[in-house]
Amino acid sequence: MKPSSLLAPVLALAPGAAMAGSISIDLPRLPVAEYHRPYVAIWIEGAGIQPRTVAIWYDADHRGDPGTKWLSDLRGWWRVAGRNIGTPPAGISGATRAPGHHTIPLPADLKPGAYTLKVEAARETGGRELVSVPFTMAKTGGKSAGTGEIGAVAVTLP
Repeated sequence: MKPSSLLAPVLALAPGAAMAGSISIDLPRLPVAEYHRPYVAIWIEGAGIQPRTVAIWYDADHRGDPGTKWLSDLRGWWRVAGRNIGTPPAGISGATRAPGHHTIPLPADLKPGAYTLKVEAARETGGRELVSVPFTMAKTGGKSAGTGEIGAVAVTLP
């Protein structure tokens, strides 16, 4: 992977960067005895582009190790982008998130065209789910919903 492609997500999230839209994700609180926050991978696929990781939420300090050992549990993301990314770079990685509504910016440098937003969640002693949201840049957003580990997912364009 080129160093410039690693900086693109960071630059897209920089203050003052043009806002291309947003991604909203609901993580439901599941009624289980032992709840662990899910690892979540968010990436974009489209014709003519390499899969692009927008965000990866994981336990970066899991009992003294870097927490990356369990990233391969996000199987869909791992197959298309994760195994090639090494340690997720600053700007796209972050801690696991609590149940609730989360909004992150859509990368500002996406060209007009058809894309698919993928959101995958995997939880220790829990389930795994992958939600796909097709959207077209410069035309329409999109939305979908999971049935377990992921709630509503939407792409909103300005």
